[in-house]
Amino acid sequence: MNIFDVTAENAQQTVIDESFKRLVVVQFWSSRSPACQNLMPILEKIAGEYPNDLLLAKINVDDQQMLVSQFGIQSLPTVMFIKDGQPVDGFAGEQPEPQIRELLDKYLPKAWEADVAQAKAFIDEANYAEALPLLRQALEESNQLPFVANLLGLCYGEMNRVEEAEAVLAQVKMADQDATYQQAMAVLELKKQAANSPELEKLQAEYDANPDNLEAAYALAVQMNEEGQHKNALELLLDIFKRDRTFKDGAPRKAITDILAALGKGDPLAVEYQRKLFTLLY
Repeated sequence: MNIFDVTAENAQQTVIDESFKRLVVVQFWSSRSPACQNLMPILEKIAGEYPNDLLLAKINVDDQQMLVSQFGIQSLPTVMFIKDGQPVDGFAGEQPEPQIRELLDKYLPKAWEADVAQAKAFIDEANYAEALPLLRQALEESNQLPFVANLLGLCYGEMNRVEEAEAVLAQVKMADQDATYQQAMAVLELKKQAANSPELEKLQAEYDANPDNLEAAYALAVQMNEEGQHKNALELLLDIFKRDRTFKDGAPRKAITDILAALGKGDPLAVEYQRKLFTLLY
């Protein structure tokens, strides 16, 4: 619970001490004020969204005149933001929810920041598949911040999704090419050098020699997918399915849907080829 009624007895602990741990939003209110009654559910709603980062401290001015005097309250409603024991911001009068959120945004962590922290932990564990959707979402919500793009490029690279890594990293300006960017570029170089295993090269040669051989095409697509070349695999499987929908009892279509499921809902590559498959089917 992070919503408290403040009294003279608990003010030190609830307001001052807590402000060193998280943002404290102090609302001075009265049951006689319609504006206070309108504002309270908005603040309570916001507080419910940040149980660990925000505490809503409500002070009833009719009951706590000493606190009203100590804080120098002149009008209702009045809201103060307390951080590290000091008022840092606030507002007087009834305010709309978007404006309140805009004020609070300066002092509360962004949702995407938590996603980036979690993604970094996954990357440290080499769990790139879990980190990838978090970083894609964070890149969008952070308005394409370069350090997030660098992490996403690294993640794509480690998963052997070279084209997507290059596309992300190409947008990063030179001034923002930090250590993560350099690491991502090194990973990409290694992936390119080891791009084609002997088995993949053999299957590619067989397919190039006879592009009409669907067996060779299917074997190549399967190997591409195993080596992380998902886009190339999907393109080739889609081509096989176009040419013969009954090939191997529909194995290419099943392979496509399996790859899309493994990529995960919302993955741009999955969305692209889900749309292509749908168009082909319907």
